[in-house]
Formats: sequence, C-alpha cells, structure tokens
Amino acid sequence: MYFCIQMTIMYKAVIRSLLFKIDPETVHYFTFDFIKFFSKIPFIPSLMRFLFNVQHPALERELFGLKFKNPVGLAAGFDKNAVLYNELANFGFGFIEVGTVTPKAQDGNPKKRLFRLKDDQGLINRMGFNNAGLDAIIEQLKHNKKRLIIGGNIGKNTATSPEHYTEDYASCFKALHPYVDYFVLNVSCPNVGSHAKLTDKDYLEELISEMKRLNTAFDVQKPILLKIAPDLNPAQLDEIIELIQKTKIAGVIASNTSVSREGLKTSKQQLNAIGNGGLSGLPVKSKSTKVIQYLSKNSNKAFPIIGVGGIHSAEDALEKIDAGADLVQIYTGFVYEGPALIKRINKALIQRAKAI
Repeated sequence: MYFCIQMTIMYKAVIRSLLFKIDPETVHYFTFDFIKFFSKIPFIPSLMRFLFNVQHPALERELFGLKFKNPVGLAAGFDKNAVLYNELANFGFGFIEVGTVTPKAQDGNPKKRLFRLKDDQGLINRMGFNNAGLDAIIEQLKHNKKRLIIGGNIGKNTATSPEHYTEDYASCFKALHPYVDYFVLNVSCPNVGSHAKLTDKDYLEELISEMKRLNTAFDVQKPILLKIAPDLNPAQLDEIIELIQKTKIAGVIASNTSVSREGLKTSKQQLNAIGNGGLSGLPVKSKSTKVIQYLSKNSNKAFPIIGVGGIHSAEDALEKIDAGADLVQIYTGFVYEGPALIKRINKALIQRAKAI
C-alpha cells in the first residue's frame, strides 16, 4: 500500500500537474503515444505488471459465464479504437471495454469537446462517438494478447436514421462477436444528437431481442449488457428492471455520464461557456451509487451490475460494491488519480476479504 500512496502522490504532484496544463483531448492522445512507445522497451511491460498487478483468489469473480481475474475494469470511451488495451492490461485491470464502436468511422462532434472541472474532479465531454469504425477496430482486436477480458461497447452512427438504428447495432454485433468477450448496448450517451428512441422501452425490447437472436447464430453466445444513464427516475428504473428480467440479458452497466449540473463548485459562467455534454467523475458518484442500489434492491439482486461513475478511491469502489455492484469500472478517476488507483482498489478488496 505504501507504493500505491507514493505513486499517487508523484502522479498528482508531477505528472498530472504538467498534463493538466494542456488541452485534455490533446493530452489523451499524447498519453497513448507515450504508453505505446515505452511499452515497446523490452523490460517495461514486465516492470509495469510487477508494480501494478495484484493476484489473489479473493479478487476473482465469475459472472455471466466469464472469469474475471479481478473486478476492476476500464470503462468504454478511454480506448475507443482498441489501440492500447494490450498495454493498459499491464496496469492491473481485470477487464477493459473498448468503443463505443459504430459501423462507419466518424469524427464526432466539433472540437473543443472535452473539458476538465478541476474544482469538482470531473470531466464534461461531448465527443459524439468519434471512432475509427468497425473494420479498423476489428483489425486492432486481432492483436489481442488475451491478458484480460475485453468488452465491446456498440452504438449507432450519428447520421443513421431511427428506422435503421437496429441495423447499426446488428452490424457491430455480428462483426465484433469473434473478438470480444461481452457486449454493451450503449443507448444512454447524451452526445450523439437525438436518441429519444433509444430510451423507449418498447424499442429497447426490440433491439435486445434482435441482438439475442443474432447471438444464437454463433457456437459460443456472448453476454449482452445494457448501459443506462444516471439521470433515470424510479419509474424508469422499474422499467429497466422489468426489461432485463423479461429479455434475460446478462446485466446492466450503471451508469453513463449525466446531463445534470447540480451541486457543482465550478461557476455557472464557466459551465455556460462549456455548454452541453455528459458529466463524469466525482460529481456523479452519489447519483450512480443510488441507481445501483435501487436496481439491486428492487430486482432482488436478479442480475449482475457493473458500477461506474465517480470512483476516485478504493472507498468509492467499495461503496459501489456495497450498493450492489458485482464489478466496477473507472475512467475519470483513472485520469485524476493515476494508474495506482487500480492496485489500491484491489488491495482494499483483499484486506476486506481477510477481515471477514
């Protein structure tokens, strides 16, 4: 644990302070190039695994037919194009979700589209599903070194008309099926224009049913999860519970980014200058946890839940698990806290297991 503390202090004091002086999207790609370059040095990957990986029976999880070496994952949106998942595996993740993947490559929304809320330890993004497209991402996934479980987060192209939404999801599902271990239907992103149809319960049932039908065409069927927003009210969450139980898909990821701006320290003037987008990080921690708790309690723990939203410490992760999450994912916390966060969470889980 001493190593984790020292690494976090160094990351925040030196690395983060330098990186946060640069535009966040520029930093994102610079960091990718940096990790990619140093991972080619022969001893570096082994050193990273030695420093960050934690193995213990108490960390292992078995859910929807998959065996996770630990319950800490990287959320979708970080490695959109599946270009860094092999290198990121060295930081100790138990699973990584790539995407969101759309059938055709798209640039996403105009820049500037990613903003830091330093006072709130959050991010606002309106990336708009920018990605290299299905074919390019499959080419990257062909280089999978099988170090951890890979999820495929899929969505529709922004220009796709409502009557063809299902076709977009189907194209991604069929093509990615041999290359990912589970699927996530992303129907809750606030940054891709009109998505009212994707929140309609009847359409969601239709979409899920079609993905399940496509799944049966393969020798090995892959788990399908639904990613939901943190802004749903109890009646909408009841509909989600009913939908999951009716369609019998593998589970839920709770939650995506929020459109709410309530309770932020960041000034209204700065928020108005930023404009619309999905909020992530510490400001959504409580909202996400409440969604997990509601789903778990009111479904009688009928399906697995992956908890994501505002995990910046081991305590935050434990809070999600206590609320009913079976696995957790980080993204904004990874940016603010650095790679030692994964080890801190896993160490805390081991300590808890030993105390029982």
